[in-house]
Amino acid sequence: MAMVVALPAVAATPVDLTTLDREMTGPRTQVLVLGSVHLSEIKGGIQPGALEPLLARLAAYKPDIITIENIDGEQCDLAARHPTVYGDDYCADTDDARTATGLQIPAALERVNATLADWPAKPTPAQRRQLAAWFLAANDRPSAYVQWLQLPVSERLPGDGLTPALVTMLEGIATRQSESYQIASQLAARLGHPRVYPVDDHTGDNLTLPDRKAFAREMEAAWKTGSAELDKHIAEEDEMAKGKDLLPLYRYLNDPERLNTLAKVNVSAALKAHSPLQSPQKWVNGWEIRNLRMVANVAQTFRERPGVRVLSVVGASHKPWFDQWLGRLAGVDIVDVEPVLR
Repeated sequence: MAMVVALPAVAATPVDLTTLDREMTGPRTQVLVLGSVHLSEIKGGIQPGALEPLLARLAAYKPDIITIENIDGEQCDLAARHPTVYGDDYCADTDDARTATGLQIPAALERVNATLADWPAKPTPAQRRQLAAWFLAANDRPSAYVQWLQLPVSERLPGDGLTPALVTMLEGIATRQSESYQIASQLAARLGHPRVYPVDDHTGDNLTLPDRKAFAREMEAAWKTGSAELDKHIAEEDEMAKGKDLLPLYRYLNDPERLNTLAKVNVSAALKAHSPLQSPQKWVNGWEIRNLRMVANVAQTFRERPGVRVLSVVGASHKPWFDQWLGRLAGVDIVDVEPVLR
C-alpha cells in the first residue's frame, strides 16, 4: 500500500477540442471577420465612394450571412423591461414604427421571422415595404435599410406599413456614418440578402460599480501606460481615413501587428497597472464576457446552416477574440482577411 501511495501521480491528458472535427463529413462553415473603425468617429466624415473598393472585395467573397455590431430587438426588449439594470436609453425607441404597425418588439420579431421563412425569390415592392416596417418595429434598422435599398427609387415611398415618418427615417439612414449601414446593409442589399444580423451584447459587461468616476479614472490611467505605440497607429489611421479610398485603411486595421498592439493595450497593459479598486480586472472580465456572447450570437446565425460563408463586421478591437473563439468551434474555419482585401 505504501508503495502504491508513493507512486507519482500521472497527469491526465487534456481533451483537445480543436481536433474533434478532423474527420467530420459535410461542408465546413467559413467565417471572415472584418475589423472596422467606427465610421461615426471619423472627423469630417468619409468621402463619397470611399467605401466602394472595400465593398467590391467583400462582395467577391460572397457571404451568405452578414453580422453587425448592433444590439438586436430581443435584447432591446429585455433592456426595456429592466430599466434599473440597463437604463432607459439602451436602444433607440420604436415609437413611430409601433404606431404604424401596431406591433411591440416581440410581435414584430415574430412577424419578421414568419415572413422570412417564406420569403420569395422576387418579392414585390409592397412586400419589401411591409417587411421594412416590421424590421423597424423590431428595432432592427439596418435590416430595414437592406429592404429599402432593394426597392426601385420610384418605389421608395410611404405605403404598406411605411408611414411618411418611417420613410423619412430610412432616407436619413443613407447619410448616417455607420459601418452597419454603409458597409453591411449596403453589401447585403447588393448581394440580394433579406437582412443583416445584429450580434452585439452588453448583458455581460454592464458592470455594477459603487463609484463609476473612480473606475473611469483607474481605467484611463491603466490604458495610458501602454498607449504610446497605439497612438502611433491611430495617427496613421486618422490620415488614411481622409482618403478617397478607404481600402488601405481597412487593410491596416486588420493587420495582425496592429491588432496585437490593440489587444495588448486593452488587456495586458491594463492588467499590469496598479489599481486599488481592481478596475482593469473588472473591465477585462466584462470585455471577455461580451466577446463570448457576441461570438455565440454569430454562431447562432449559422447554427442551422452549416457550410455557409459568413462575414462579421465588428469593431477592430474585437477581431482577435472573434478569430480565436469562432475558430475553435467545430466545423468552422476562419478566413484570412488579408487575401480578401488585397
